[in-house]
Amino acid sequence: MKLLIVTVVSEYEKHVLQLFKESQIESFSGSGIEGFKTASSFLMNSSWFPSQKSGADSSMFFSFTEEDKIDVFLKLVEEFNKNVKTKNPIHAAVVPIERYIYNIL
Repeated sequence: MKLLIVTVVSEYEKHVLQLFKESQIESFSGSGIEGFKTASSFLMNSSWFPSQKSGADSSMFFSFTEEDKIDVFLKLVEEFNKNVKTKNPIHAAVVPIERYIYNIL
């Protein structure tokens, strides 16, 4: 069991959901987040009343899943990112899990 963490700009959120499906990763969680490129852009927009939103609308997903499914997912992400025309590809990281409790209801 490993932890897969994925971040993506909102524009590609539907693509990530499709990649989860193609990888047969059926259980995952997600949340909306703000993404930042550099610390300076964050500091420029951190006034009390900024004129515009400081970060990019993004999403973060995570899944505790098997390594073979993660391997398929990462290959699909690599292929997807080859065709991305922006500077905002899908980002993914894998974290080993030392111990876990998994209850099937």
